Amino acid sequence: MLWNAKNGRVDLTKGAMPYASFGHGQRKLVILPGLSDGLATVQGKALLLAGPYRPYFKDFTIYMFSRKEPLGAGSSIRDMAADQAEALHILGLDRVGVLGVSEGGMIAQYLAIDHPELVEKLVLAVTAPCVNDTIQSCVPGWMDMAERGDHKALMIDTAEKSYSPAYLKKYRKLYPVLGHVGRPKSYDRFLTNAQAILGFDARAELKKIPCPTLIIGGTEDHIVGVEASRELAEAILNSQLYLYPGLGHAAYEEAGDFNHRVFAFLKA
Repeated sequence: MLWNAKNGRVDLTKGAMPYASFGHGQRKLVILPGLSDGLATVQGKALLLAGPYRPYFKDFTIYMFSRKEPLGAGSSIRDMAADQAEALHILGLDRVGVLGVSEGGMIAQYLAIDHPELVEKLVLAVTAPCVNDTIQSCVPGWMDMAERGDHKALMIDTAEKSYSPAYLKKYRKLYPVLGHVGRPKSYDRFLTNAQAILGFDARAELKKIPCPTLIIGGTEDHIVGVEASRELAEAILNSQLYLYPGLGHAAYEEAGDFNHRVFAFLKA
């Protein structure tokens, strides 16, 4: 198969977890996406997702996971980490690199805390150690938009808070069609993920993370805030911090060297 791209589902004790995998290297990288996973899972999208990682296929096999289905109401970030650990055990994946982005970074923190045997190296991108004032200024409003079914407003507000002014000049051309693209049949998964973020606080346990950790943030992050990255770096003992000047929450998309930085850390 092209790029060794595969789509799969892991049957868990309760529910099943979709994933996409690509690459053929011996090293394993697990990617945990952010809140947008509540709107659309990775199911069936392996070829679509694989492209940016092609330069690393020789060294790595990459697994991108969605939250499990069904995702029960009231699921916490720690519950999601437990689901992820179960999926990794079933697939025989241990001592892996883990890249958690935004909410995925919150899940990754508990994965490394509660299941250190699974995580060899950890990358936490544009995420936070707890819900903070910046997150509180965004997530409840997104939940309100989702509950009203105002998909266009949700997509525009997320974009405005995520991207740099230079990127937005191009992206705003798409705003007229955003209300019709990617609208889910139900916002229940999104709302469950969002509510989990509002109950998240791992600060007291971050010192338990034993593995080397790279923290990446943006100086203009208007969703989790730049101080969240600094707080993580201060609390996780074996960590290093890199901040992209002038970039925000979408630094992982906008920064041309983001993937190179991540994979260089994983291979070091």
